[in-house]
This record gives sequence, C-alpha cells and structure tokens, in this order.
Amino acid sequence: MIALTVEATCGRARLGRLTTPHGAVTTPVFMPVGTVGSVKGVTPDQLRACGTQMLLGNTYHLMLRPGADTAERLGGLHRIMGWDGPLLTDSGGYQVFSLAHLRRIDDDGVVFRSHVDGAEVALTPERAMDIQRALGADVVMQLDECPPGDAPREDVARAVARSAAWAERCRDAWADRDAQALFGIQQGGVFDDLRADSARRLVALDLPGYAVGGLSVGEGHATMSRVLDAVDDQLPRDRPRYLMGVGEPRDILAAVRRGIDMFDCVLPTRNARNAQAFTWDGRLRLRNAQWAQDDRPIEPGCDCYACRHFSRGALRHLFAAGEMLAATLTTLHNLHFFARLMAAIRAAIADDTLPERAAEWTERMYCRHGHSTS
Repeated sequence: MIALTVEATCGRARLGRLTTPHGAVTTPVFMPVGTVGSVKGVTPDQLRACGTQMLLGNTYHLMLRPGADTAERLGGLHRIMGWDGPLLTDSGGYQVFSLAHLRRIDDDGVVFRSHVDGAEVALTPERAMDIQRALGADVVMQLDECPPGDAPREDVARAVARSAAWAERCRDAWADRDAQALFGIQQGGVFDDLRADSARRLVALDLPGYAVGGLSVGEGHATMSRVLDAVDDQLPRDRPRYLMGVGEPRDILAAVRRGIDMFDCVLPTRNARNAQAFTWDGRLRLRNAQWAQDDRPIEPGCDCYACRHFSRGALRHLFAAGEMLAATLTTLHNLHFFARLMAAIRAAIADDTLPERAAEWTERMYCRHGHSTS
C-alpha cells in the first residue's frame, strides 16, 4: 500500500517519502508522461539517468491500444514500458472529454467514439478501475468528469456531484488494495465553494491519496494559485496530494508552496520535440539561427548527456536536418532539468529557504529574460 511520510516542512510545503510496491519516491516529485506506454524517444535507462523517479501512463489511450486484456497478457504496463519503478495511471476521464468524438455522458458513465478507429466505447467508473487493475500501476485514479475551463457554474457543480458519486463507485470496485492506491480527484473549476464541496465528499471516502483536477485549463497562474491556497485545509495532511497536468515551473513552485506533492505534464517532452529547451535562465529555442555556430551546451553547468556531448549549434543542425536524435537529446535535457528543479525544491524545503529560492528562480526564469531565451 502507498503511504506518505512527511519528513520536513517549510510553510505548507512538504518534503516527503512516498512508498510504493515498486520502490520509494522522494517528494515533491515530477512524473514524465508516457502516454501510450512510452516516454517518447527515450529508454528507461535514460529516464533513470535523468533522475526520473516515477512515470505516468494514460488509461484512455492504453484501453484503445493495445487494450487492457492485451496489456495484462503482456505482463502489465511495467513490463510493456520496461520500467521497474513506481507508475501511475490516470483514469482516462480528461482525455474522453478533450479528445473523444460524439461522446454521451450520464450518471452511469460516458460513451464515446474512439479517435483511433471510430468504434463506440463505454467507460464507467467500474470499467476504469478494471482497466487500471489490468495495467497494474501503483497509483490509480478515479474516473471523473472534467469540465472545460470556461464551463458555467451549473455545469461545474454537476461535474462535482457526478465525480463524487463516481469516486464512491471506484472505491467499491477497487480490487487490489494492497498493490494499488486509489486517488480521488477534486473538481470545482475556479469556484471556491464548489472546490470545498468536492473535497468534503472525497475526504469522506478515506482514500489513500487525493488529486486536484480541472486546473491548467486556461485559468492563468494567479487564479490557479488562489484555488490552491485552500488545498492544505481541504485535503488530509497525511496523504499525498497530486496536481494533475501541471508542469510550468512557476506553477510547480507555487503549488509546492501550497502543499502539493506530485505533478505530471507533457511540457518537458512535447516542448523538446519542438526544439524548446528549459534552463534556469528561461527557455532556449534551438531552431533559431543565432545558435548555428554556437559551441556552448544548452545550459552551461548542466551535466545531462546532451549538455556533456552536444552543442547548441549541433542541436540546431540536427533539428534543421530532421534527425530524430535532436528530439531525444533535448528531451533528455528537459527531463534532467525538471529532475534538478524538483531536487532543488526538496533541498530548499529541507533547509527552510523555499520562499526565497522560489522567488529567485521565478525571477531568473521568467523576468530577467522575458520568459524565454531567443
């Protein structure tokens, strides 16, 4: 069973140790996204070398291809990914509402047409739990309804009620309680009272962990921070807290300071494939002509594989030539950067300097260079 031990605090920020059946994770932690069973372009050994502790897989995509039965016959998602460390699977709810075509939703669940082959697929809370049982992740997520960021209040309130009812059904269908930890997902959009109501309903279920969903959907940094201000009082302090789909460094810093332990996002990997590298001094756009003859690494002082062996000029050439290696190398750098960021955050919590360090890092990444390095 998953358990969180809080080892130090700095304000509401927590330094912890999350134990799972596949090993321990130090928190706060960032989880790279392996949507269809692979973090694009990199191997498990490379992920480990980057400092990755825990990965995420996507139930929606995996239920459509290769399918839960096939995944189970292949030994589960750990075997498919070649990854022996901790693993989390989301429920697929967000993707159903953002990707699926011709969906129909009611209190029983959702029916949608697959974006892969157009087949009609039904996803209920019980089915989401059964698929995640077959995938075998250490942390599994309830099925929830995630309304769009601009949804009217009445739609958000309906999603809160429906998600709470689905959380209870997921708990009842949760089969492997020793090997898998079920997290509930708070909804409520930007409405503080709906967030509080959602949290009350979920906490009553006494689940191993809790997630904050429905953010990073266009509400902006200030509004996200305001919503997260209440998390420490709303969700149990002895359980892990997971902010879903958030990866912007300043958002991570703000969320950690408000008591969040876990994060995931496609940002470091997707941006890498688009020739954008994260650094402590902002983002580097590697296709820009100014790097054509630059023999410096992406980030001086970085000890990732890409920075130790390749220059900005070489990477620009590889991107211009359409070489797959360019995306792999930049992905390695970005994942290493996020691991370094989280390690620095943990160190700042341990020595009680996080507010000062977070302000310094935010200024350096977003203000001194106008959010990116050209």
